[in-house]
Amino acid sequence: MDIGERFRTHDVENQPPPLAPSDLWQGDVALREAVAREGGGWAADVLAAYGALAGGELQELGRLANENKPRFLSFDARGQRIDQVEFHPAYHQLMRTAVEHGVPGFAWRHDGRDGAHVARAALMFLHNQADQGSSCPLTMTYASVPALAHAPALANDWLPRIRSASYDPAHRPGWEKAGVTIGMGMTEKQGGSDVRANTTRATALPGNEGLYSLVGHKWFFSAPMCDAFLVLAQAPGGLSCFLLPRFAPDGSRNAVHIQRLKDKLGDWSNASAEVEFQGAVAWRIGDEGRGVATILQMVALTRLDCLLGSASLMRQGLARALHFARHRRTFGAPLVEHGLMRNVLADLALESEAATALAFRVARAVDASGRDPAEAALARLTTALGKYWVCKRAPAFLGEAMECLGGIGYVEETGMPRLYRQAPLNSIWEGSGNIQCLDVLRALGREPGCAQAFFTELAAARGANAALDAEAGAIESLLRQPADALVPRARELAERMALALQASVLLRGGPEAVAQAFCSARLGDGRGLALGSLRCQDGWQELLARALP
Repeated sequence: MDIGERFRTHDVENQPPPLAPSDLWQGDVALREAVAREGGGWAADVLAAYGALAGGELQELGRLANENKPRFLSFDARGQRIDQVEFHPAYHQLMRTAVEHGVPGFAWRHDGRDGAHVARAALMFLHNQADQGSSCPLTMTYASVPALAHAPALANDWLPRIRSASYDPAHRPGWEKAGVTIGMGMTEKQGGSDVRANTTRATALPGNEGLYSLVGHKWFFSAPMCDAFLVLAQAPGGLSCFLLPRFAPDGSRNAVHIQRLKDKLGDWSNASAEVEFQGAVAWRIGDEGRGVATILQMVALTRLDCLLGSASLMRQGLARALHFARHRRTFGAPLVEHGLMRNVLADLALESEAATALAFRVARAVDASGRDPAEAALARLTTALGKYWVCKRAPAFLGEAMECLGGIGYVEETGMPRLYRQAPLNSIWEGSGNIQCLDVLRALGREPGCAQAFFTELAAARGANAALDAEAGAIESLLRQPADALVPRARELAERMALALQASVLLRGGPEAVAQAFCSARLGDGRGLALGSLRCQDGWQELLARALP
């Protein structure tokens, strides 16, 4: 007997084939419908091109960029401090491809065209399924534009490079480049979300209108190799917003000293740093004392991308779980055909589709904010609602999707552990869950148009489902309670409002079977706390068919 045959223990069988390159646009029915429904369908050709890339070559680039983390280079070979971060070439290729295809700049290059921000949201949704870390600087670059508008001269100088389709990672001044990226630095050790506790000091430089010297620290300094950063610091007139370039106006390296890179749970391809400002030069944006109001215009858009990021992670996790379940056989049948697993997969598909629907309804509200006061009010409220609920659902969702693969799902090669590690970040970044819920209360209390816009959305689906009609009435009753009584219940309120809004969007634009299944599972008396607790099998077949055609 051949020695190889003698010691062969088994043949490899009943293992799913590798997840082949896929088209993340053509293969996602719910995404294509949501983009068309919310006004971005005119960009379908752009999205189709990027969907093929995001599901193909960018997947491997994302793996490489995460396996080869950024490296901090504090000094060069001669002992001179350089404060640079070295990235794997895969990271730069991810960034270059994203910038060229408009992930940060598409909406601003089509500024004023209805649906431009919806189409850009879809580009981010696609990119984030390939790599989440590079989404950070892409998001901040996109979101910086409204804040910069408070400094017209700076905006005229920087915005053409922010809108550009050129990516240049070279260590040189941004004004020498065709395209730039923008980062952010708000958080300090002692304050966290309480940015008014910041201690970084800003002192006006004599003879230079709007130019300041900054001294202090930042506990989280996102994407430290960006060309410039929006930061908060205490000026004589109060907390103010500044644009801090990586190079000082005279071309010298700015006095921003990186102390270390954060060793993070996930988000490995992206660098997050602690930094010291030792007389760093920065331009003021907006008036002194108006820093929070100014930078919140940026935060409103980065929060939208947190919502999109979580929804896209859910979509990618669902695709991997379904791929495995269709090819793996247990007890004589494909895993997907077993009743309880089918319940779990259908529930995951339902949750993913609802998350996508809500994310793109919020994107349309953001897109229309400058044209329609009602949409602006809806965006003000639902950005916080959506970020809270969808980002809160993502970790449990990804844990369940990982479990569909069994033990192999816990192994890096499947890609599931990276999705799972990434899942909590969007809930924490740009204001954690409690901050979002309190922001919901603030919007409802201070801006009456927000509540009106919300209930107008629900009213558009009135009569389509009895459970939603009842829930709308219950939410109205809840909101009549005194404001101080609502604070401890802010999470309950945000959850119920988000679920009702998801139901409304699906009833008005999604397939009837999907919409009714969602209302039954999330609003009705038969709702379950764990994914896979659907009581009615109506709509399962359509959900699974739509999830992975």
